[in-house]
Amino acid sequence: MLIGEVARRSGVSARMLRHYEAQGLVRPTGRTAAGYREYTEADIRRIFHIECLRSLGLSLAEVRRALEEPGFAPAALVADLVARTRQRIAQEEELLDRLQWVAATEPDDWRDVLRIVRLLRTLDAAPPALRQRTVLAEGGAAQPPAAVLARAVLAETEPNLAGALRWALARAGEAATTSLAEGLRAPQVDVRRRAVEAVADIPGDAAAALLAEALSDPDDVVRSRAALALGARGQRAAVPELARMAADGRCDVEAAELLGSLATDEDVAEQVVAELLRQAGPGAGVEVRRRLAQALTEVPGAAARRALTDLAADPDPAVWLTARAVLERGGA
Repeated sequence: MLIGEVARRSGVSARMLRHYEAQGLVRPTGRTAAGYREYTEADIRRIFHIECLRSLGLSLAEVRRALEEPGFAPAALVADLVARTRQRIAQEEELLDRLQWVAATEPDDWRDVLRIVRLLRTLDAAPPALRQRTVLAEGGAAQPPAAVLARAVLAETEPNLAGALRWALARAGEAATTSLAEGLRAPQVDVRRRAVEAVADIPGDAAAALLAEALSDPDDVVRSRAALALGARGQRAAVPELARMAADGRCDVEAAELLGSLATDEDVAEQVVAELLRQAGPGAGVEVRRRLAQALTEVPGAAARRALTDLAADPDPAVWLTARAVLERGGA
Protein backbone atom coordinates (compact mmCIF):
# COMPACT_ATOMS: atom_id res chain seq x y z
CA MET A 1 0.00 0.00 0.00
CA LEU A 2 1.47 3.37 -1.01
CA ILE A 3 1.86 6.29 1.39
CA GLY A 4 -1.09 8.23 -0.04
CA GLU A 5 -3.46 5.33 0.48
CA VAL A 6 -2.10 4.74 4.01
CA ALA A 7 -2.70 8.41 4.82
CA ARG A 8 -6.28 8.23 3.59
CA ARG A 9 -7.08 5.05 5.51
CA SER A 10 -5.28 5.87 8.73
CA GLY A 11 -6.00 9.59 8.97
CA VAL A 12 -2.26 10.20 9.52
CA SER A 13 -0.92 12.74 7.07
CA ALA A 14 1.76 11.75 4.58
CA ARG A 15 3.99 14.39 6.14
CA MET A 16 3.61 12.78 9.59
CA LEU A 17 4.25 9.32 8.13
CA ARG A 18 7.51 10.59 6.69
CA HIS A 19 8.34 12.12 10.09
CA TYR A 20 7.72 8.75 11.77
CA GLU A 21 10.04 7.18 9.25
CA ALA A 22 12.74 9.80 9.86
CA GLN A 23 12.45 9.10 13.60
CA GLY A 24 12.78 5.36 12.98
CA LEU A 25 9.35 4.60 14.42
CA VAL A 26 7.92 2.93 11.34
CA ARG A 27 9.68 2.09 8.11
CA PRO A 28 7.87 0.86 5.00
CA THR A 29 8.81 -2.77 4.54
CA GLY A 30 9.35 -2.43 0.84
CA ARG A 31 9.55 -0.24 -2.22
CA THR A 32 7.77 -0.46 -5.53
CA ALA A 33 9.68 -0.89 -8.77
CA ALA A 34 9.45 2.88 -9.16
CA GLY A 35 10.97 3.41 -5.71
CA TYR A 36 7.81 4.47 -3.85
CA ARG A 37 7.30 3.49 -0.20
CA GLU A 38 5.12 0.43 0.17
CA TYR A 39 3.51 -0.37 3.53
CA THR A 40 2.47 -3.86 4.59
CA GLU A 41 -0.38 -4.75 6.93
CA ALA A 42 2.17 -5.05 9.76
CA ASP A 43 3.44 -1.52 9.03
CA ILE A 44 -0.10 -0.16 9.16
CA ARG A 45 -0.77 -1.92 12.48
CA ARG A 46 2.35 -0.28 13.89
CA ILE A 47 1.13 3.11 12.69
CA PHE A 48 -2.14 2.58 14.54
CA HIS A 49 -0.21 1.50 17.66
CA ILE A 50 1.84 4.71 17.47
CA GLU A 51 -1.29 6.85 17.11
CA CYS A 52 -2.99 5.11 20.04
CA LEU A 53 -0.02 5.76 22.31
CA ARG A 54 0.31 9.36 21.14
CA SER A 55 -3.39 9.89 21.99
CA LEU A 56 -2.45 9.22 25.62
CA GLY A 57 0.05 12.08 25.55
CA LEU A 58 3.24 10.05 25.07
CA SER A 59 6.13 11.72 23.31
CA LEU A 60 7.64 10.00 20.28
CA ALA A 61 10.59 8.90 22.42
CA GLU A 62 8.19 7.34 24.93
CA VAL A 63 6.28 5.67 22.10
CA ARG A 64 9.53 4.13 20.84
CA ARG A 65 10.31 2.76 24.30
CA ALA A 66 6.83 1.32 24.67
CA LEU A 67 6.99 -0.44 21.31
CA GLU A 68 10.60 -1.55 21.21
CA GLU A 69 12.00 -2.13 24.70
CA PRO A 70 11.63 -5.79 25.75
CA GLY A 71 9.75 -6.18 29.00
CA PHE A 72 8.62 -2.54 29.03
CA ALA A 73 6.23 -2.02 31.99
CA PRO A 74 3.72 0.76 31.29
CA ALA A 75 2.46 1.33 34.86
CA ALA A 76 5.08 3.91 35.88
CA LEU A 77 4.80 5.80 32.61
CA VAL A 78 1.00 5.88 32.78
CA ALA A 79 1.16 7.16 36.39
CA ASP A 80 3.54 9.90 35.26
CA LEU A 81 1.17 10.79 32.41
CA VAL A 82 -1.70 11.05 34.88
CA ALA A 83 0.33 13.43 37.08
CA ARG A 84 1.40 15.55 34.10
CA THR A 85 -2.15 15.72 32.79
CA ARG A 86 -3.48 16.84 36.18
CA GLN A 87 -0.82 19.53 36.36
CA ARG A 88 -1.70 20.72 32.86
CA ILE A 89 -5.42 20.79 33.72
CA ALA A 90 -4.69 22.80 36.87
CA GLN A 91 -2.69 25.30 34.84
CA GLU A 92 -5.46 25.55 32.25
CA GLU A 93 -8.07 26.04 34.97
CA GLU A 94 -5.94 28.78 36.52
CA LEU A 95 -5.70 30.48 33.13
CA LEU A 96 -9.45 30.10 32.57
CA ASP A 97 -10.13 31.55 36.02
CA ARG A 98 -7.93 34.56 35.29
CA LEU A 99 -9.54 35.12 31.89
CA GLN A 100 -13.01 34.97 33.41
CA TRP A 101 -12.09 37.55 36.06
CA VAL A 102 -10.65 39.83 33.39
CA ALA A 103 -13.78 39.37 31.25
CA ALA A 104 -16.02 40.14 34.24
CA THR A 105 -14.46 43.60 34.55
CA GLU A 106 -15.49 44.42 30.95
CA PRO A 107 -12.24 46.21 30.06
CA ASP A 108 -12.44 49.03 27.52
CA ASP A 109 -8.96 48.60 26.10
CA TRP A 110 -5.68 46.72 26.58
CA ARG A 111 -4.52 49.19 29.21
CA ASP A 112 -7.45 48.09 31.37
CA VAL A 113 -6.55 44.44 30.76
CA LEU A 114 -2.93 45.03 31.75
CA ARG A 115 -3.99 46.89 34.89
CA ILE A 116 -6.32 44.08 35.91
CA VAL A 117 -3.71 41.38 35.25
CA ARG A 118 -1.11 43.30 37.28
CA LEU A 119 -3.61 43.63 40.12
CA LEU A 120 -4.48 39.92 39.97
CA ARG A 121 -0.82 38.89 40.03
CA THR A 122 -0.09 41.19 42.95
CA LEU A 123 -3.07 40.00 44.98
CA ASP A 124 -2.23 36.37 44.22
CA ALA A 125 1.47 36.28 45.03
CA ALA A 126 2.85 39.45 46.61
CA PRO A 127 3.67 39.72 50.35
CA PRO A 128 0.75 40.98 52.51
CA ALA A 129 2.20 44.48 52.96
CA LEU A 130 2.54 44.99 49.22
CA ARG A 131 -0.94 43.58 48.59
CA GLN A 132 -2.39 46.01 51.11
CA ARG A 133 -0.57 48.99 49.58
CA THR A 134 -1.81 47.95 46.16
CA VAL A 135 -5.42 47.76 47.34
CA LEU A 136 -5.25 51.14 49.05
CA ALA A 137 -3.59 52.72 46.02
CA GLU A 138 -6.27 51.29 43.75
CA GLY A 139 -8.99 52.49 46.07
CA GLY A 140 -7.61 56.01 45.97
CA ALA A 141 -7.52 56.11 42.18
CA ALA A 142 -10.14 54.89 39.74
CA GLN A 143 -12.68 52.47 41.20
CA PRO A 144 -10.98 49.03 41.31
CA PRO A 145 -12.79 46.20 39.52
CA ALA A 146 -15.33 44.68 41.91
CA ALA A 147 -14.88 41.18 40.46
CA VAL A 148 -11.13 41.27 41.06
CA LEU A 149 -11.47 42.59 44.60
CA ALA A 150 -14.20 40.06 45.41
CA ARG A 151 -11.93 37.26 44.26
CA ALA A 152 -9.22 38.54 46.59
CA VAL A 153 -11.62 39.00 49.52
CA LEU A 154 -12.83 35.41 49.26
CA ALA A 155 -9.25 34.07 49.34
CA GLU A 156 -7.53 36.45 51.80
CA THR A 157 -6.66 35.11 55.28
CA GLU A 158 -4.49 37.97 56.59
CA PRO A 159 -6.83 40.08 58.83
CA ASN A 160 -5.49 43.57 58.09
CA LEU A 161 -5.41 43.00 54.36
CA ALA A 162 -8.85 41.40 54.43
CA GLY A 163 -10.18 44.56 56.07
CA ALA A 164 -8.57 46.76 53.42
CA LEU A 165 -10.03 44.60 50.69
CA ARG A 166 -13.52 44.76 52.20
CA TRP A 167 -13.23 48.55 52.45
CA ALA A 168 -12.22 48.83 48.80
CA LEU A 169 -14.93 46.39 47.74
CA ALA A 170 -17.67 48.23 49.66
CA ARG A 171 -16.95 51.26 47.47
CA ALA A 172 -18.15 49.27 44.46
CA GLY A 173 -21.71 49.15 45.85
CA GLU A 174 -24.19 46.98 43.95
CA ALA A 175 -21.48 45.45 41.74
CA ALA A 176 -19.79 44.08 44.84
CA THR A 177 -22.83 42.05 45.91
CA THR A 178 -23.06 40.46 42.48
CA SER A 179 -19.43 39.37 42.73
CA LEU A 180 -19.79 38.05 46.31
CA ALA A 181 -22.99 36.05 45.80
CA GLU A 182 -21.06 33.03 44.53
CA GLY A 183 -18.83 33.13 47.58
CA LEU A 184 -21.83 32.98 49.92
CA ARG A 185 -22.87 29.75 48.19
CA ALA A 186 -19.42 28.15 48.09
CA PRO A 187 -19.00 24.67 49.58
CA GLN A 188 -16.00 25.83 51.66
CA VAL A 189 -17.16 27.29 54.97
CA ASP A 190 -14.16 29.63 55.29
CA VAL A 191 -15.03 31.18 51.92
CA ARG A 192 -18.64 31.71 53.02
CA ARG A 193 -17.45 33.32 56.24
CA ARG A 194 -15.26 35.76 54.35
CA ALA A 195 -18.08 36.47 51.92
CA VAL A 196 -20.63 37.29 54.62
CA GLU A 197 -18.14 39.62 56.33
CA ALA A 198 -17.70 41.49 53.06
CA VAL A 199 -21.43 41.64 52.29
CA ALA A 200 -22.11 42.99 55.79
CA ASP A 201 -20.02 46.07 54.94
CA ILE A 202 -22.01 46.87 51.79
CA PRO A 203 -25.12 49.07 52.01
CA GLY A 204 -28.29 48.60 50.01
CA ASP A 205 -31.11 46.18 49.34
CA ALA A 206 -29.05 43.76 47.27
CA ALA A 207 -26.65 43.17 50.17
CA ALA A 208 -29.58 42.79 52.60
CA ALA A 209 -31.08 40.13 50.34
CA LEU A 210 -27.83 38.17 50.36
CA LEU A 211 -27.59 38.46 54.14
CA ALA A 212 -31.15 37.17 54.47
CA GLU A 213 -30.17 34.19 52.31
CA ALA A 214 -27.19 33.56 54.58
CA LEU A 215 -29.51 33.15 57.58
CA SER A 216 -30.15 29.59 56.37
CA ASP A 217 -26.46 28.70 56.14
CA PRO A 218 -25.50 25.52 58.05
CA ASP A 219 -22.58 27.31 59.72
CA ASP A 220 -23.23 29.16 62.99
CA VAL A 221 -20.63 31.84 62.26
CA VAL A 222 -22.10 32.69 58.86
CA ARG A 223 -25.63 32.87 60.27
CA SER A 224 -24.53 34.95 63.25
CA ARG A 225 -22.70 37.50 61.12
CA ALA A 226 -25.65 37.77 58.75
CA ALA A 227 -28.12 38.21 61.61
CA LEU A 228 -26.04 40.91 63.30
CA ALA A 229 -25.69 42.82 60.04
CA LEU A 230 -29.41 42.54 59.25
CA GLY A 231 -30.38 43.49 62.79
CA ALA A 232 -28.22 46.59 62.58
CA ARG A 233 -30.12 47.50 59.39
CA GLY A 234 -33.45 47.18 61.19
CA GLN A 235 -34.46 44.01 59.32
CA ARG A 236 -36.90 41.88 61.33
CA ALA A 237 -35.90 38.82 59.28
CA ALA A 238 -32.95 38.59 61.67
CA VAL A 239 -35.14 38.09 64.77
CA PRO A 240 -35.28 34.25 64.87
CA GLU A 241 -31.51 33.88 64.49
CA LEU A 242 -30.79 36.69 66.96
CA ALA A 243 -33.02 34.91 69.49
CA ARG A 244 -31.09 31.67 68.94
CA MET A 245 -27.85 33.57 69.39
CA ALA A 246 -29.09 35.07 72.65
CA ALA A 247 -29.93 31.56 73.88
CA ASP A 248 -26.78 29.86 72.61
CA GLY A 249 -24.33 32.47 73.85
CA ARG A 250 -23.17 33.42 70.33
CA CYS A 251 -22.51 37.17 70.59
CA ASP A 252 -25.49 37.09 72.99
CA VAL A 253 -25.01 40.63 74.32
CA GLU A 254 -24.96 42.15 70.82
CA ALA A 255 -27.89 39.95 69.78
CA ALA A 256 -29.97 41.04 72.79
CA GLU A 257 -29.26 44.72 72.15
CA LEU A 258 -30.32 44.37 68.52
CA LEU A 259 -33.49 42.54 69.52
CA GLY A 260 -34.31 45.42 71.83
CA SER A 261 -33.74 48.00 69.11
CA LEU A 262 -35.88 46.02 66.66
CA ALA A 263 -38.72 45.70 69.18
CA THR A 264 -39.71 49.38 69.10
CA ASP A 265 -42.64 48.33 66.90
CA GLU A 266 -45.30 46.41 68.86
CA ASP A 267 -45.67 43.66 66.24
CA VAL A 268 -41.94 43.10 66.17
CA ALA A 269 -41.81 43.14 69.97
CA GLU A 270 -44.38 40.33 70.05
CA GLN A 271 -42.26 38.35 67.56
CA VAL A 272 -39.08 38.94 69.55
CA VAL A 273 -40.65 37.74 72.79
CA ALA A 274 -42.19 34.71 71.08
CA GLU A 275 -38.84 33.72 69.61
CA LEU A 276 -37.04 34.16 72.94
CA LEU A 277 -39.66 32.09 74.77
CA ARG A 278 -39.37 29.39 72.11
CA GLN A 279 -35.69 29.11 73.03
CA ALA A 280 -36.65 28.88 76.74
CA GLY A 281 -38.97 25.94 76.13
CA PRO A 282 -38.91 22.59 77.94
CA GLY A 283 -35.42 21.27 78.42
CA ALA A 284 -33.71 24.66 78.32
CA GLY A 285 -30.79 24.66 80.74
CA VAL A 286 -30.23 27.23 83.44
CA GLU A 287 -27.54 29.07 81.46
CA VAL A 288 -29.94 29.42 78.54
CA ARG A 289 -32.71 30.75 80.81
CA ARG A 290 -30.30 33.26 82.36
CA ARG A 291 -29.28 34.60 78.96
CA LEU A 292 -32.90 34.79 77.79
CA ALA A 293 -33.95 36.64 80.93
CA GLN A 294 -31.18 39.11 80.28
CA ALA A 295 -32.25 39.47 76.65
CA LEU A 296 -35.86 40.16 77.69
CA THR A 297 -34.69 43.09 79.79
CA GLU A 298 -33.77 44.82 76.51
CA VAL A 299 -37.25 44.39 74.99
CA PRO A 300 -39.93 47.02 75.67
CA GLY A 301 -43.66 46.36 75.89
CA ALA A 302 -46.33 44.26 77.57
CA ALA A 303 -45.27 40.96 76.01
CA ALA A 304 -41.82 41.21 77.56
CA ARG A 305 -43.31 42.13 80.95
CA ARG A 306 -45.53 39.05 80.87
CA ALA A 307 -42.56 36.84 80.00
CA LEU A 308 -40.49 38.36 82.79
CA THR A 309 -43.38 37.83 85.25
CA ASP A 310 -43.26 34.13 84.45
CA LEU A 311 -39.48 34.07 84.82
CA ALA A 312 -39.77 35.78 88.21
CA ALA A 313 -40.91 32.38 89.52
CA ASP A 314 -38.00 30.50 87.95
CA PRO A 315 -36.18 28.14 90.37
CA ASP A 316 -32.79 29.58 89.46
CA PRO A 317 -31.91 32.66 91.56
CA ALA A 318 -30.01 34.38 88.76
CA VAL A 319 -33.05 34.11 86.50
CA TRP A 320 -35.72 35.29 88.95
CA LEU A 321 -33.51 38.04 90.39
CA THR A 322 -32.96 39.46 86.90
CA ALA A 323 -36.68 39.27 86.08
CA ARG A 324 -37.83 40.79 89.39
CA ALA A 325 -35.28 43.59 89.21
CA VAL A 326 -36.58 44.72 85.85
CA LEU A 327 -40.22 44.43 86.88
CA GLU A 328 -39.65 46.35 90.14
CA ARG A 329 -38.04 49.28 88.41
CA GLY A 330 -40.79 49.34 85.80
CA GLY A 331 -38.58 48.24 82.92
CA ALA A 332 -39.57 46.23 79.85
